[in-house]
Amino acid sequence: MILLDTATQIVAQDLSAYAKAAGAIGASIATIGAAYGIGNIGKAAAESTARQPEAAGEIRTNMLLTAAFIEGVSLFSVVVCLLAVIL
Repeated sequence: MILLDTATQIVAQDLSAYAKAAGAIGASIATIGAAYGIGNIGKAAAESTARQPEAAGEIRTNMLLTAAFIEGVSLFSVVVCLLAVIL
């Protein structure tokens, strides 16, 4: 029984470096994805405002709401990835 626990601890210590790397990569991918999505929202809002200037207020409101949703989801995924690194 002690031998099995020792072997399990050794394997867990060996894999902890991979878990940390995977968490860091996951957090990076989530951040890059959020930045890409918010950039596309901004581009589409600018194009829409150029086509219909009278709807700029509604477009801006929808853009900010959608960007906030994307930011919230990306923040959640970054926290989950960083928790995988810590634990």
